[in-house]
Amino acid sequence: MNDNHYCIIMAGGIGSRFWPLSKEDRPKQFLDILGTGRSFIRSTYDRFSRLVPDRNFLVVTNAAYKQLVLEQLPMLEPDQVLCEPMRRNTAPCIAYASYRIRSRCSDALIAVTPADHLVTDVPAFERTVAEGFKFLESKPQALLTIGIKPSRPETGYGYIELCGEPRLEQVQPMAAFKEKPDLATAKQFLAAGRYMWNSGIFLWTLDGILSAYAAYLPQMAALFEQGAALYGTEGEQAFINERFAQCENISIDYGIMERATERYTIPADFGWSDIGTWGSLYEHSAHDPEANALQGRVLAVDCHRTVVNIEPGTTAVVQGLDDCIVAYRDGSLLVCRLADEQQIKHWVERMP
Repeated sequence: MNDNHYCIIMAGGIGSRFWPLSKEDRPKQFLDILGTGRSFIRSTYDRFSRLVPDRNFLVVTNAAYKQLVLEQLPMLEPDQVLCEPMRRNTAPCIAYASYRIRSRCSDALIAVTPADHLVTDVPAFERTVAEGFKFLESKPQALLTIGIKPSRPETGYGYIELCGEPRLEQVQPMAAFKEKPDLATAKQFLAAGRYMWNSGIFLWTLDGILSAYAAYLPQMAALFEQGAALYGTEGEQAFINERFAQCENISIDYGIMERATERYTIPADFGWSDIGTWGSLYEHSAHDPEANALQGRVLAVDCHRTVVNIEPGTTAVVQGLDDCIVAYRDGSLLVCRLADEQQIKHWVERMP
């Protein structure tokens, strides 16, 4: 384990596609949705913990979740939890953490990861990240993303196009990012064999990413540069609270990765899922003989391929449903077709 290895965990989202399990007061990243005994954010920390010293983790989140982070990651100090005053997408989030890292370590190698993904093959994950760090030592201006070998024509993920056939756990040049496709296009991507799912996990050097901000998001870089003397001091939070709203609301993919020239991908296959939808939860859950995924005290009668997830202390009888979702948490009930799960976020926004 190297002292210059850092990990930025992005943990500010509210996971509205996973309503009603994930709500604003306790979002998805702090839940043990799969019943493993560990929340998503704790599992994220665990799989990086053999590669990154405890002191070199930074969690970027909303101030309302700081105590939740410290409860679930007790090995971190309070100053390792960076509080965004508002949501501004991933580019400002990563910039903030990167400038904080610069105040401590000028030659840092950085991994950036969402807090709420699933990885089932941790040794393969560790090998992939270690290979990326090794590559950056010889090519410090490179920007890497981890691409996941697709197992189906998924329409809920973005894709990465490689310049050639994928070679697992080996760094390769990237040709292009592709937005979430329709089903016909996703099938074409799968058949072509050179497209990877975009995991949203990145690797780069501190100098490489700060140079990219200066080149592609210069106004954002200049804004964070104004606080150079304040990072790691008592004045940091006041500066961030005042200036963060001035940042463009833009993702790291749009803001930097789609514009960068030295961009690479590490194709990998380590049992990854963002568990961002009820459909992905269904795939990773145990099934009864009728292919239902049931969690809680549930009796399913004449149901097939249906997800039922209810909170402890409640009971449910569900009859005659095929390919549906039934979920209950904290007085909120969801019943809908599994095929319509992408609409859940919009339905929640429309609630009175």
